[in-house]
Amino acid sequence: MNLSIRPLEINDKVRWLELWKGYLTFYKTEFSAEKTEITWKRLLDPNFNLYCLLAERDGQIMGMTTFNFQNSTWSENGQCLLEDLFVDETIRGQGTGRALIDAVINEAKKRGCSRVYWNTDETNQTARKLYDSYVLESGKRQYRVPII
Repeated sequence: MNLSIRPLEINDKVRWLELWKGYLTFYKTEFSAEKTEITWKRLLDPNFNLYCLLAERDGQIMGMTTFNFQNSTWSENGQCLLEDLFVDETIRGQGTGRALIDAVINEAKKRGCSRVYWNTDETNQTARKLYDSYVLESGKRQYRVPII
């Protein structure tokens, strides 16, 4: 079982869409086709601050993560938000999620970021076991004001 992490490429769209839809289904949400297409284009745009890494096992794409870099008053070189992480259900618990997180941490280190952070639902117990192996949750609460 050979695992590698690599950046998203234009030829990955079909599999990325499958993983993206799985991610959205997990979080019980939907994106319009237009919003999904905007996300796809942004992930491929080298001038847009949104990045995607894929996990490949034996030549098959089995997971993905998206992340971006943020300026911060708390950090000279900013910080990194790991925004989305999804691993195919058939191989969860085999180190793919950890490999994707580690790859994002490495990208943040290259940029001199002070931290990588992410959010998850309180009820996401399976993922929280992995996340807690890095650091215990911060105790912060996130507040969202929708602007439509």
